[in-house]
Amino acid sequence: MTDVLLLAFLFLIAGVVSVPIASRLGLGSVLGYLIAGIILSPVLALLKVDVLSIQHFAEFGVVMMLFLVGLELEPKLLWDMRMRLLGLGGLQVALSAGLIAAGALALGLAWPMAVAVGLIFALSSTAIVLQTLTEKGLMKSDGGQAGFSVLLFQDIAVIPMLAFLPLLAMSGGSHHQTDAHDGGMSLVDGLQGWQTGIVTLLAIGLVIAGGTYLTRPVFRFIAQANLREIFIAAALTFVIGTALLMSLVGLSPALGTFLAGVVLANSEYRHELESDIDPFRGLLLGLFFMTVGAAIDFGLLASEPLMIVGLALGVMAIKAGVLLALARVFGVRDEQGWLFGIGLAQAGEFGFVLISFATANAVLPDNIAPRLTLIVTLSMMLTPLLFILYDRVILPRYHAAEPVDADTITSPSHIIIAGHGRFGGIINRMLLSAGHETTVLDHSSAQLEMLRAFGVRAFYGDATRPDLLRAAGLETATVLVIAIDNRDQTTEMVRYVRQTYPHVHITARARDQSHVYELWAAGCRDVIRETFDSAVRAGRSVYEALGVPRDQAELTARSFVAHNQRTIRELADLHDPEVPPQHNAAYLKRARELMDEQTAQMRARGQTHTDASS
Repeated sequence: MTDVLLLAFLFLIAGVVSVPIASRLGLGSVLGYLIAGIILSPVLALLKVDVLSIQHFAEFGVVMMLFLVGLELEPKLLWDMRMRLLGLGGLQVALSAGLIAAGALALGLAWPMAVAVGLIFALSSTAIVLQTLTEKGLMKSDGGQAGFSVLLFQDIAVIPMLAFLPLLAMSGGSHHQTDAHDGGMSLVDGLQGWQTGIVTLLAIGLVIAGGTYLTRPVFRFIAQANLREIFIAAALTFVIGTALLMSLVGLSPALGTFLAGVVLANSEYRHELESDIDPFRGLLLGLFFMTVGAAIDFGLLASEPLMIVGLALGVMAIKAGVLLALARVFGVRDEQGWLFGIGLAQAGEFGFVLISFATANAVLPDNIAPRLTLIVTLSMMLTPLLFILYDRVILPRYHAAEPVDADTITSPSHIIIAGHGRFGGIINRMLLSAGHETTVLDHSSAQLEMLRAFGVRAFYGDATRPDLLRAAGLETATVLVIAIDNRDQTTEMVRYVRQTYPHVHITARARDQSHVYELWAAGCRDVIRETFDSAVRAGRSVYEALGVPRDQAELTARSFVAHNQRTIRELADLHDPEVPPQHNAAYLKRARELMDEQTAQMRARGQTHTDASS
């Protein structure tokens, strides 16, 4: 127990110290984690920690990351990507593997080993690239989408690569270990090819059917318990179960969870799942990057520095050249082509898997595997530096060459409505009827079922959580309507959004006048009192009941509203939340003056109406 706590403390403290420093220096979180791992390496060696076993556990962060990526993609969007997925991804893997294999042949490796090395180095790091693109907000850019297509194809390509590598051993050597999975559980061991295919298709069908038909009633039932920890447990159960099923049939767990995410992309629980899984994804990926840094064999690097560094740079140069050429062919232009080309130039974490598998199946000799592992690790270490090069050198050149008014922003407004009760529901219906598209967040599963029956785009979740708001698209939103019931949570939401996303226009519901002052102090300038307008309409009806003509009653009501709004703005600056209004001399004095002023105006308007009538 003590050993586990010590390891957890060491990894956490290394990440907590290194990542903020690296981020402040503009190096990015990935490089911070890698540096933390390097710093930890001597300590872990002293404690005789098996870094590779921790790395295998931490690789589940990649699985979770692809599940979250799948949640962002609707099946139609995935189908629209098919040309880039197959064409761009397929050509990248084939060309990179072929050129690297040719280079390995030139260096004297036998052709089976050269082909294996080409396949290993053709893959890029899904973890580093997607993490960095997400941090920089580049996932939806043309270069980011092209990179994602290639990464997804590579994850799919791992499966035929694992099937192909043992054939190389049959041509270039003898098996000294036929089971590269250490005797793990499998549903397809001993089956013939056609039987394995059927079992695999059934597993994929189960994931699709379960995600389509079972998750909604299950999550609805769990949501009714109103216990967040149970919902998180259910989300983790779904992701882990999907990964386990894919592993049992010999498929990539990351690919399986990505498919599950795509199936759930249209679910009303999408944002809640995303916000619940994301912290685990972040921690596991951070742990994975630290283990990569800690696994560097500095002794081997010191003994052969020029060869290993040169080979790492050579692999990256070949891949970057292939990627840049393909970017031009597929229309990924200018700085987006560079983002695509240098972003995916590294080798990836699946390279560790293939190196281990190839060594176990006698494709690669034991003395080459450590050098290949070090080349993969160094290329991953260099990737954050390439992104810094892109940000500070490449990107400014393209933007400097553009005229200031070259682009016109034509993106539609994004509207988020937090809370869909009696107040938020009316706002949503008004917006929908006018042709606007809204994203509704609500914590009532029963309410969401009713909304879905009417075709409203609504999602389950606690709208006060910053991570859920980010998942709903607050970073690019135009308007946030806060219509939740809890006044304190409303005020905190306003304060958070104003400080973090000042570009977002906030329309917030206030429970009463003192709440108006709180929201004003928090930074909201569009405050709507929930009963004010209905009360004004009631007052106007009373005017009419007393014999005032409708148009005159309407003008009098508007005059009252205008004066009241000016009153609120003035008194908001004098309001002190720590002092009751009746004990605040300055507030009380100005409030009385404004009330007298309003009374005089209203009476004058009424007298004018009386004189006109007579």
